[in-house]
Amino acid sequence: MSVDLVISSRSSEDVIALLEDKRLIELHKEKSNNNYSVGDIYLARIKKVMPGLNAAFVDVGYSKDAFLHYLDLGPNFASLNKYVQGVISKKQRTASLKNFKFEEEIDKGGKIADQLQSNQYALVQIAKEPISTKGPRLSSEISIAGRYMVLVPFSDRISVSQKIRNYDEKERLKRLIRSIRPEGFGVIVRTVAENKKVADLHSDLSDLMEKWENCFKQLQKAKPPHRVLGEISRSSAMLRDLLNKDFNKIYVDDSDTKKELVTYVQSIAPGKEKMVKGYRRKIPIFEYFGIEKQIKSLFGKNVTMKSGAYLVIEHTEAMHVIDVNSGQRSRSKDDQEQNAMEVNLESAEEIARQLRLRDMGGIIVIDFIDMREASNREQLYEKMKEFMREDRAKHTILPPSKFGLIQITRQRVRPEMDIKTSEKCPCCNGTGETQATVLLIDEIQNNLRYILQQQNQKKVSLVTHPFIEAYLTKGFYSIQRKWFIKYKKWVNIRPSDAYQFLEYRFFDAQGEEINLK
Repeated sequence: MSVDLVISSRSSEDVIALLEDKRLIELHKEKSNNNYSVGDIYLARIKKVMPGLNAAFVDVGYSKDAFLHYLDLGPNFASLNKYVQGVISKKQRTASLKNFKFEEEIDKGGKIADQLQSNQYALVQIAKEPISTKGPRLSSEISIAGRYMVLVPFSDRISVSQKIRNYDEKERLKRLIRSIRPEGFGVIVRTVAENKKVADLHSDLSDLMEKWENCFKQLQKAKPPHRVLGEISRSSAMLRDLLNKDFNKIYVDDSDTKKELVTYVQSIAPGKEKMVKGYRRKIPIFEYFGIEKQIKSLFGKNVTMKSGAYLVIEHTEAMHVIDVNSGQRSRSKDDQEQNAMEVNLESAEEIARQLRLRDMGGIIVIDFIDMREASNREQLYEKMKEFMREDRAKHTILPPSKFGLIQITRQRVRPEMDIKTSEKCPCCNGTGETQATVLLIDEIQNNLRYILQQQNQKKVSLVTHPFIEAYLTKGFYSIQRKWFIKYKKWVNIRPSDAYQFLEYRFFDAQGEEINLK
């Protein structure tokens, strides 16, 4: 299996596509000014304590107040709070916790009013990004993620990823961490640390301690709300979590993003930085790798599979509902049970992909095709768990119910990826009235004449829908060639699947869009 990462940098956001054997598996959008990413640490101000909810609303600078529940304070909140107040008052002069006197752990069944008061300062971490009308969800159980481990201040616990099955390897990692762990810090060892040398682990731990030092320095001069430690970019975070021997190439169409990724890959996997490739073709990067077409086919309400079976995906306020339909596939075999089993297995694999792709969270209910045999239902359940194994989000899968439904709960930490695949009618633009768009070619020619003769552009490119591109370029005596004879300038015409049927744009020699107004 080959894994590629394709990153399209745009003015307002970066779009990141993860491909496995050229198939789109994950799609992420990261705004260039996103200050509320999961993992960001803020010095915040408690705005209002709500005893009835056993929670508090917190000001982190977002338009909506963030939410902090008592259970998200963490057992060592009293120690963290003491440390923060000490840093702000200049009594705590070092980031080290070696000589710091810890407070007793707070009671799990305690009340929020016993720990927090209005206008109090608190150190918090974004646990869930703002979703819909809700502000960020917060935690005061601070953790800093690295390549091989996660650093947990105000803790002395060492734990190893459950995905590392080898008992001897687990014990080896625990011994190594005990020998290098700073006093007052807990460590969670990640799966990728398996079989790594002590030098690699020590280097990663040193980087994490440096981040904690930077957090301390920011905290000394911060006035809430203020971000004291930012999470790395989404693309770097994906590399940190996913980079392995299966990774093939990382393609980036922006030079600054490329430099950032090369530097990051050098730090976590020296020698592999050559896998980061710049992209300089005139065709948009998502067009070239076939991602744009996959997005349009995968994000609609109906998702069709190779066999002809299809899924219907409905989103409601309370849950997501997925219905499995056999479609034309139902006619392929006389054995109804076997046919249902094959459709369900194919659908289970596609559903696991869709959950990752759309980043669907909360409750998901799947209505598979009914099967009479209990062994088939059990096999479907096991296959569903197998297909979901690669999903990094925490999830729970329940066995098929009496009605043949499989229920899944999946962790929601970011807004769901919602891409509209429907387009307005190219003739009426959604108004229900036909416009004079039948004169499209005349309109393009008029704009082209204005650009070449009035604006005196030396080199012009036209990007339009593939159907229009074909109409303009096909044939020996094409419209494109007529333009060349008339204006003595060659107009480069490029197709784009991302454009609506009658959409077109002109670009100059630098690739900037030409304003026609």
